[in-house]
Amino acid sequence: MSKILIMKFGGAALFSVNKILQAASIIQKRSIQNPRIVVVVSAMGKTTDKLIALGHKISERPLKREQDMLISAGERISMALLAMALKKYSIEAISFTGSQSGIITSSDHCEAKIIHVKPNRIITELKNNKIVIVAGFQGVSENKEITTLGRGGSDTTAVALAIALKAEKVEFYKDVSGIYEKDPKMFSVSKVISEMDYDQAIEIIRKGACILHERSVR
Repeated sequence: MSKILIMKFGGAALFSVNKILQAASIIQKRSIQNPRIVVVVSAMGKTTDKLIALGHKISERPLKREQDMLISAGERISMALLAMALKKYSIEAISFTGSQSGIITSSDHCEAKIIHVKPNRIITELKNNKIVIVAGFQGVSENKEITTLGRGGSDTTAVALAIALKAEKVEFYKDVSGIYEKDPKMFSVSKVISEMDYDQAIEIIRKGACILHERSVR
């Protein structure tokens, strides 16, 4: 049986319907050589920011439990639309929330930590020759509450699933041409880094480079 490939698409890579269709095209091409694919998605564009702002219009201090219920909807929109887009390419796909994917977290709303992963439904659908799309950034606590992992948490979802599924690698799809020392959207001059180890990655993340969620690197 072929190795599992994890593909992670960030919010900028799923910003619009056209971007989602483009992501589906990329997945279709990768599936030719990698039939067992799990795709992790972020919310489209600035959806999370908009949902947080919406909550604050209702309450200056929204309850964190309810905020998690609200903002976790963003990734669910992405996963469903991407599954529909893949169908246009005659690819069978199924979407799962974090809880359906077996991502068990602590009870810390808005900043939960992944405790363990039970990817039973993912494994079943991979055996059924389907591409599995997982809503990143979210999970379910041991008390059965929906939780989110904090900013950039979809990166950590992708890595946690890769470990649990013994995946060969994780591919992160971004809206920039490479990894830079500084955020290329903020700094016009920034060096591209072609290779790095984990310690170097953490160092440049702490200096402000928005490449990956630090917890995913750890």
